Amino acid sequence: MNVNRNTGEVDGQYLLRGHLAVSELNSCHEDNYYLANALLAWGGAEASANGILKAAMQCRHWDFFPAFLYGFNQYFFKRNVPEAQRALEVAAERSSENAAAMKRFSVMIGAEEFDDEAMALAYLEEQQTKANDAALAESLQNRVDRLKGLIQLREAQSVYEANFDEPLPSPQALLNAGLIEAFPNDPLGIGYEFVNGQFKLRQLRIQGVERPQ
Repeated sequence: MNVNRNTGEVDGQYLLRGHLAVSELNSCHEDNYYLANALLAWGGAEASANGILKAAMQCRHWDFFPAFLYGFNQYFFKRNVPEAQRALEVAAERSSENAAAMKRFSVMIGAEEFDDEAMALAYLEEQQTKANDAALAESLQNRVDRLKGLIQLREAQSVYEANFDEPLPSPQALLNAGLIEAFPNDPLGIGYEFVNGQFKLRQLRIQGVERPQ
């Protein structure tokens, strides 16, 4: 993947184009939505991954999993609680076995009582350990390490704000306070950003490929 570090733009994103093409041809394709979420959402193309998941959710009316993934992404990446809860209700309707868990998740995110980073990390680590293909396992490990970097920044921010009783003014303050020795390295080369007082995974702008959610 060729990333322009100055503009954050990606050229020749064949993986993304491939997943989008398969979704256009057959939005019900199970492997496509599953891998798109694992590789794209956590690799800087969350909006496109959510578009694929939403299409799969609409097509696979018997399958709770794309609705769950779409709902989780809406919460984790966008903090769109109403949309996340709507998707989780769909997931609950489609799975009697998981209905209680989906409804409980919906209530918890509404009450801001959910450790979303821990769940996301557990999901990615599980997928990484289950991957039979070496290249896929390595790719997922990079995404695990990327998320760990985000968790490190958010935990350091929580400590700073507890110690100084004020919002974190800038990422540099974590270094000045000695809470981190250096900013975590993103193995994908995309990095992190500090927006509206919160650390987030930086999103890529992909030339010629945009898909609404």
